[in-house]
Amino acid sequence: MILINLLPHREAARKRRRDLFNVSLVASMLLGGIIAGSIFLWFQAAISAQQSNNLALDTEIKKLEAQIKDIATLETEIAALRARQQAVEDLQSDRNLPIHLLTELVTQLPDGVYINKMTQVDQSLTLSGVAQSNERVSELLRNLANRTPWFSKPELVEIVSGTTAISAKEQKRVANFVIKVRLVRASEAEKNAAKIMADAASAPVSSASSTVAPAQAKQ
Repeated sequence: MILINLLPHREAARKRRRDLFNVSLVASMLLGGIIAGSIFLWFQAAISAQQSNNLALDTEIKKLEAQIKDIATLETEIAALRARQQAVEDLQSDRNLPIHLLTELVTQLPDGVYINKMTQVDQSLTLSGVAQSNERVSELLRNLANRTPWFSKPELVEIVSGTTAISAKEQKRVANFVIKVRLVRASEAEKNAAKIMADAASAPVSSASSTVAPAQAKQ
């Protein structure tokens, strides 16, 4: 006996494949939605955590900025206190400057040099005087530069030839000069004095070596 299936089996198979595809599509969409939702939630959690960290960092930065301002204020106050302390120390050391000034001028003035006027502004000293020659003025400049710890940076402002009356009938040519020099404070003068003593101690050694050299040459 031959059995003949008169039902539309092709349509039924097509419908089953269509239903399976739709189920697979819905399942894929659900799985994709779950994955996308999980990724979105993970990103949101990461963003929230980073925002919390940023907020904590901003808070700490503000605290540090406040501390930095306090430190800057303290540094300014410390600098002001040090400036006041230095000013007081300078005033105390400057009390004896006139004594050192007059003593050193008397010591360093070469013969034939006379001071007519002396003006002091802070640590700057202006000397106006008369010398018998330009060489005496040069010697005074060398003395003020190298032989005293209480003066530094001597500068010849001007030198002008002139005459002075020795008697009613005799006049002599002289050099009128103006010199500017810096008056050194006590703390700096001590350092300069040590340097001058060291240079003076090394001077005989160099002269002795120069004396030995000609003796060797004669041999």
